[in-house]
Amino acid sequence: MNRIAVNGLHWNVDVTGTGPHLLLLHGFTGSLATWSPYRVARSARHAWRGFTTIAVDLPGHGHSDRLPDTTRDGFAAVVTGLVGVLDALGVARTAVLGYSMGGRLALHLAVHVAAQRADLLTALVIESAAPGIVNADERRARLVSDLALAASIEREGIAAFVDRWEALPLFATQTRLSASTRDAVRRQRLTNDASSLAGALRHLSVGGQDALLDRLPTVDVPTLLVAGALDAAYCRHAASMAVALPRSRVVIVADAGHAVHLEQPTVFASTVRDFLDACGDGDGTETEQKETRSCP
Repeated sequence: MNRIAVNGLHWNVDVTGTGPHLLLLHGFTGSLATWSPYRVARSARHAWRGFTTIAVDLPGHGHSDRLPDTTRDGFAAVVTGLVGVLDALGVARTAVLGYSMGGRLALHLAVHVAAQRADLLTALVIESAAPGIVNADERRARLVSDLALAASIEREGIAAFVDRWEALPLFATQTRLSASTRDAVRRQRLTNDASSLAGALRHLSVGGQDALLDRLPTVDVPTLLVAGALDAAYCRHAASMAVALPRSRVVIVADAGHAVHLEQPTVFASTVRDFLDACGDGDGTETEQKETRSCP
């Protein structure tokens, strides 16, 4: 593990493997442990040999610092921090994989890189993420809702919040997971600090996120958009982003909901590996197209 300071914020970072770089961004309530099954060589599901994986605890999660309460733009602060982490590690080029909240951050990073550091990003993998809410009234309503949820996390504590979070319809398909997998995910969620998690929600709510759809045409790198077939809303998000992104493909994974990496780990691992292998050695050249399935 590394503790890397960027602009006064300490990031918990774990680097494993050799080969082209792959930056991994977890979802809300997650941590860098989200990606352990794909990074540890002894795992039967491990399929990402040949890559240097860079897993980070996003601010307010795991062992990374929380964003200061005075932060005006959480997305800009995280993007700046991620670029600073890569610079501190001496990483000149990397692919990026983001899940849910991490996917939204990956989109912001990709738009920033397109404008400021066009040589940094080699490929993009987005799992179950949205490009932002276009309607201003809907965006404000979502922010108000998330601010109320953040206050409840601080008021009721982490255990009560995790109970509430896991009961959301978005995660209903995860009840089919094995008891050991569900328990492991729950234990990881419970390691988060309530105040830090609430801060992350305040700063990184989709209600406070820029609507990026009109800016995605600037992201001129190979992009894989993954969604579960049982997660209709995020299938639609993937389809809308595919229209905007100039070098994208959509893969809809059967019998999976929001967390494809949990619900269909073997398919997810091979889909990501095949895509990154097809992107070559970091020159951004795709050598093979994968079949794309339509959204339901």
